[in-house]
Amino acid sequence: MGDVTRWWWVRHAPVTVNEGRCYGQTDHPCDVTDAAAFAGLAQKLPRDAVWITSPLQRTHMTATGIVRAGLPGPDPIPGPGVLVEPDLIEQHFGDWQGRSYAELAQLNGNLWPRFWLGAAHERPPGGESFVDLMARAHPAIERLSRAHAGRDIIAVTHGGTIRAAVAQALGLTPEASLALSIDNLSLTRIEHFPGSDTAHPWRVAAVNQTPV
Repeated sequence: MGDVTRWWWVRHAPVTVNEGRCYGQTDHPCDVTDAAAFAGLAQKLPRDAVWITSPLQRTHMTATGIVRAGLPGPDPIPGPGVLVEPDLIEQHFGDWQGRSYAELAQLNGNLWPRFWLGAAHERPPGGESFVDLMARAHPAIERLSRAHAGRDIIAVTHGGTIRAAVAQALGLTPEASLALSIDNLSLTRIEHFPGSDTAHPWRVAAVNQTPV
């Protein structure tokens, strides 16, 4: 398989402190009490991997929970042996952050898309669109794939970021990407193959796989 780089994307555990509200890049903690889910991830994920998180504590708490469930890895997180990658952070929803989903639906005339808070190109006041997220995440994924060619990469990040990664691998439009379900503590596996610039370098092995 040569220098195939295997991405193991994990969405963080559920945020409960802001339940029913848009949190985006707000730095809330998450609920790490689902022992069965963490044990399942610890069994499925590879040993001797590169660990990557976003800057937000919910990804750090989730990564720590996986390690403490039995997967050899860095502890504490963040710390030595963990790459904290700002470009893989969740979409910034600007003025929408902290507002209830019901309030946002009313604000948008109950016309917001079925699967996301706004259309893929819609930029909330003071925030960024899903297209903006894709524009920063895709080069980072390419860069990290080159830097860690041939390695397993465990990336504990966010629903929006993982949708962007699948979109990159499959060539999906931004709008189609928003139709992907990415559940908390789910596993998405994507492989990057070396080769010519003209060959498609990506293969998707699994999307939104449950940990148990």
